[in-house]
Amino acid sequence: MADIEKQAEKIQAKARKVIEESGVVDIWKSIGAEINLVGSLETGLLMNKRDIDFHIYTSELKIAESFRAMAIFADNPAVRRIEFRNLTDTDEHCIEWHVWYRDSEDMEWKIDMIHILKGSTYDGFFEDVAKRIMAVLTPEIKRAILELKNKTPESENIMGIEYYQAVIRDGVRSWDEFSTWRSSHPVAGIVEWRP
Repeated sequence: MADIEKQAEKIQAKARKVIEESGVVDIWKSIGAEINLVGSLETGLLMNKRDIDFHIYTSELKIAESFRAMAIFADNPAVRRIEFRNLTDTDEHCIEWHVWYRDSEDMEWKIDMIHILKGSTYDGFFEDVAKRIMAVLTPEIKRAILELKNKTPESENIMGIEYYQAVIRDGVRSWDEFSTWRSSHPVAGIVEWRP
């Protein structure tokens, strides 16, 4: 196995340990929510960005209930900061939570928890994106994505979907190609591309 894949596996194992130690899944289940892992960790493409993404669903979107789950989460001393965005009146029908969490090695992780109304526009959408990405991943595509992520400067904020779209759909393989690709594919809002 290539070094880059070993490096990715190592950070993914740490991410799964953060999920277990934080109790995040059980916390959301305690208010009757369904919680799904999405994004780079779910697809096996988490590389060097300590970022974990969850989509959480309830049949009613009650801010007080969302706060109840987050109050339990916030009681953990490893939780250092929490951000909240109320998007219940948008097409996204969601409440965004962003948490900064310190693991047992004192490394900071960002945990994004998007609490979504069941049956709304994005119900299951990103879970489907992850399944479709995993279905088309070949060893060569996976390596190309991991290498691009590994070459990304820390100061750059690039969404995972940008890498996947560039590599899977448009055949991008080098950092220079990716930089050029990004300049001609600016992101505005949610990217709805799926392979």
